Amino acid sequence: MTELSYVHGATAKPLLGEPIFENLRRTAARFADREALVSAQQGYRATYGELVDQCEVVARGLMARGVKKGDRVGIWSPNRYEWVVVQYATAAMGAILVNINPAYRTSELEYALNQSGISFLILAAAFRQADYRAMLAEVKGKCPGLREALVLEDGWEALHRDARKVSADELHEVEASLQFDDPINIQYTSGTTGFPKGATLTHHNILNNGYFIGETLKYTENDRVCIPVPFYHCFGMVLGNLACTTHGSTMVIPAEAFDPVLTMRTVQEERCTSLYGVPTMFIAELEHPRFAEFDFTSLRTGIMAGSPCPVEVMRKVLTQMHSPEMTIAFGMTETSPVSTQCTTDDPLDRRVSTVGRVHPHVEIKIIDPATGAVVPRAATGELCTRGYSVMVGYWNNEEATREAIDQARWMHTGDLATMGEDGYINIVGRIKDMIIRGGENIYPREVEEFLYTHPDIADVQVIGVPSEKYGEEVMAWVKLREGSRVDGEELASWCKGKIAGYKIPRHWKFTDAFPMTVTGKVQKFKMREVAIEELGLEKASGVRTA
Repeated sequence: MTELSYVHGATAKPLLGEPIFENLRRTAARFADREALVSAQQGYRATYGELVDQCEVVARGLMARGVKKGDRVGIWSPNRYEWVVVQYATAAMGAILVNINPAYRTSELEYALNQSGISFLILAAAFRQADYRAMLAEVKGKCPGLREALVLEDGWEALHRDARKVSADELHEVEASLQFDDPINIQYTSGTTGFPKGATLTHHNILNNGYFIGETLKYTENDRVCIPVPFYHCFGMVLGNLACTTHGSTMVIPAEAFDPVLTMRTVQEERCTSLYGVPTMFIAELEHPRFAEFDFTSLRTGIMAGSPCPVEVMRKVLTQMHSPEMTIAFGMTETSPVSTQCTTDDPLDRRVSTVGRVHPHVEIKIIDPATGAVVPRAATGELCTRGYSVMVGYWNNEEATREAIDQARWMHTGDLATMGEDGYINIVGRIKDMIIRGGENIYPREVEEFLYTHPDIADVQVIGVPSEKYGEEVMAWVKLREGSRVDGEELASWCKGKIAGYKIPRHWKFTDAFPMTVTGKVQKFKMREVAIEELGLEKASGVRTA
């Protein structure tokens, strides 16, 4: 009988049945004097004992400001130690942390604030060229639910002072009321259709995913993990922070945002044993003219994920970066996020050419998208995931939740995959046309809807085209209104400051018509084929990935 493409991650290790802060307390009881968090650029260091104390103070400060269990607290900041403290402080007092992408601009900020019902926003004053204060002032009047905003540079100390108004006993009383199935985090994802949706994740979802990622990487209290990936994304706050705090490992922040030199310097100076990144980050490090200056001999392991991983890049990381136990992981925000991962001792060919095998306590099946039937091993179909890691749903969006999660609680990923006889998974494409640029999910319709607001654009179709650097780049095919004269440079300039930079098309094609089916449906795959030929992207489209 033919073996079907179904596996479950059987394991003797039980799931953790506790809220996040309770788990952090247990770790701190074991490793109170060991370093928990280092922010190299900020000159900040805290032991596990100190981190728990600081998180308690911020939790009490939030309670003093009127934040209650179940309230949504937004955080809009690049990677800083305060981000981590807020992550665990909100978990301690039961507020739902809403991650806001540091690249968001006014329209996206307004949408996130209103859609999730954020009542308290914590934000950095600015980041790079973006003035967060000014952007917030621009949208505040359109966000009636936003009660208060705290700028880190201005109000962090005041929040600590306010903590005196709430006793430790009051915090502990709230803590005792928390359940591990309570929602604790909302992360916006472009998902598979329409505008960004708030994937709602529980303590149980992300605590356990972090724990089993750490188990797969064999983390102990002796590991020091360099985290240059953003905290607003699962990669930073789950694969990074929660994998560390469930094992007593040290979280090391090299900079507010990715910088190849600062990352490499931090690995060397902090003697990091693990390094994370999307493929473009590892490429930027490997190809940097100063690469040879840095000492990577402390490295042992890490994770490359976020977008398809070129095989040759993985080979270089294993050898040139002295990371013999580097792994690839695959997942999506809606599954907390990791569903498959290589192990540190998988055969080399499996670690460089697949996304590994099913994670502990997770089920995976690969189905025929047309019939829903499980396909035989090695056949291509849609990858579906089920288990503790599947989100509660999309915040205030039951329709989208039903589209993504079926009645049997299978999360339909939209990814086309194959499962080998040995259970290793390969991702071979995507059913839907979501673009993944350097680890950022971009849904074409969102960009299209925005571009439609330009007075000279009559019609527009957005696609992803291959990129050796980012995996994919955004391309817009534009039909101009009659008599209009505008070029791609002008349109890109018009987009700046209104939508996140990574969503602005890199390539523009002006056309009178799109490839269509006889029934009038746009054929985006044909557009992609034309673009590859016209832009000379044949080499990029041929890069072999896992």
